[in-house]
Amino acid sequence: MFHELQATFAQALLAGGGAPLDALISDRIPAERRFAIHVNNVFGLLGAALESAFPVVCRLVGTPFFQMTAQAFVARHPPSVPHLAVYGAKFADFLDSFPPASGLPYLPSVARLEWARVEACFAADQTPLNPARLAEYPASLYPELVFRLHPSLRLVCSSWPVLLLWQAHQQEPVSPVDVTSGGEAVLVLRPDLEVTMTRLSPGDAALITAIANGNTLAAAAASAYDVEPEFDLQAALADHLERGRFCGWA
Repeated sequence: MFHELQATFAQALLAGGGAPLDALISDRIPAERRFAIHVNNVFGLLGAALESAFPVVCRLVGTPFFQMTAQAFVARHPPSVPHLAVYGAKFADFLDSFPPASGLPYLPSVARLEWARVEACFAADQTPLNPARLAEYPASLYPELVFRLHPSLRLVCSSWPVLLLWQAHQQEPVSPVDVTSGGEAVLVLRPDLEVTMTRLSPGDAALITAIANGNTLAAAAASAYDVEPEFDLQAALADHLERGRFCGWA
């Protein structure tokens, strides 16, 4: 009975009302007024959590538009776990099909970059691979290596200049960005305490994507060369090792 009451109350909150409120709330204050307090608290709290996770998206559209968007998102995608810090995983996909945002086609990509930063921030800690360990491995077996990426590593590939847009909104006044200047692949990582973002070449992005999918180094390198024939595999691997993006190999 109590579970049914909770479910009915939650459904009514997300719908903004419509349930037989007198059966849910009994007090000196009229049920509609008291229920409105709960509705405002829920939508306000979840909207604030979204604004905290997607500050650049908010700045791109303005606070009133973002709050309207957040309310629509909350109504359709309420939290599934009691942890506000991880609320918003579906926000970018929601923006893809949200008609009022259709005039800003780069907005979902910016949201994906910001969510990648959230995921990286809360990812598990793990000691990066010491390059000296790799030096002890037989060079003849390198092609069969299957590297393990750092748990915080995320790769966001977009047809829009998402990193430029994000960087432009870290200062006042906002620097102008030519959104038609081309796409970017951005590697997001939290090797220590701070989340970092690095722009990758097409070949390097293909390399990391293939490694993330469990491919051997030889297969991942082939993917990189397919999209960037002049790709420098040795320099890329050295950079990934130096920046702590690998944690070992299978």
